[in-house]
Amino acid sequence: MREQLLAAEKVIAIDWRDGVLRLLDQRLLPQEETWLEYATAADVAEAIRLMVVRGAPAIGISAAYGLVLGARARLAAGGDWREALEQDFSVLADSRPTAVNLFWALNRMRERLERLKDGEDPLQVLEAEAVSIHESDREANLTMAQLGMELIRKHQGNPQALLTHCNTGALATGGFGTALGVIRAAHLDGLVERVYADETRPWLQGARLTAWELANEGVPVSLNADAAAAHLMKTAGITWVIVGADRITANGDVANKIGTYQLAVCAMHHGVRFMVVAPSSTIDMALESGDDIPIEEREGRELLELGGKRVAADVHAVNPVFDVTPADLIDAIVTEKGIVERPDTAKLAQLMCRKRLH
Repeated sequence: MREQLLAAEKVIAIDWRDGVLRLLDQRLLPQEETWLEYATAADVAEAIRLMVVRGAPAIGISAAYGLVLGARARLAAGGDWREALEQDFSVLADSRPTAVNLFWALNRMRERLERLKDGEDPLQVLEAEAVSIHESDREANLTMAQLGMELIRKHQGNPQALLTHCNTGALATGGFGTALGVIRAAHLDGLVERVYADETRPWLQGARLTAWELANEGVPVSLNADAAAAHLMKTAGITWVIVGADRITANGDVANKIGTYQLAVCAMHHGVRFMVVAPSSTIDMALESGDDIPIEEREGRELLELGGKRVAADVHAVNPVFDVTPADLIDAIVTEKGIVERPDTAKLAQLMCRKRLH
């Protein structure tokens, strides 16, 4: 299966080459495939904030490369480059508040910087660490895809209907994808009859990105309005809802794209299993529960406009872009360290003690 997964890696959203970070502009997909180049930490932070790059793992990887760009500029300027680099840490950390992978990646870069030895080239060291973060995410994607696919097969070996929300594929990660990676692996194993993709308002990540990824790979996919999900669970024989995560707390609560919580409630009512797929870097053991997660709220115009054109009445718009799904609505959390079924505090703690998959 691993060889099949590697052969299926066709979409790349992050490209680090010759000291330049190139990002596929996800705001323009699927109509345009445009690559943008970034040479400063501040510009990378702006790309994250403006959603040129999105998806928790991809944000963390991009931030790590952004810090390399910052270090290069600080070293060239001379003086106390370490103190100056703190500004780049701050501007990158402030770009998006909810996705913990961003802070995990920056903390990992900081820890490597603190271990810098005499004679080591700080720029080479930081670049190697950023590349390692990127490559480890790719490896984690492949492991999670295999584990999630086996979980689907374990509960029902026949081709089945799956539902997903937002985009959790190659565009959102450093490799094969998290939730969409599981779906892609299940398709390769003959377990997918059809995938239902929520359009995912207001940025339409499901309509623009997930449907694009799946259609390009020949996976049977149907696009549906977010509000149609419960109806489809009732009528379309859906067996699993499979989503990603931007942060998972110590008790197993999951922050993900707005609309995930109501999917979990509907899944519970209809007897549909609910799977969360995310690397262990998404698990924030410092937060006790989902009540502690900062929820990003973006500008109301994202709801009031479509394609830059006003489509709504002149009213105030509430635009939280994440919500929290309680652990008791989740059947399984799949990570590269293993699977936690019916997650709780003890099970998450046990998982995070593992150094690797057992």
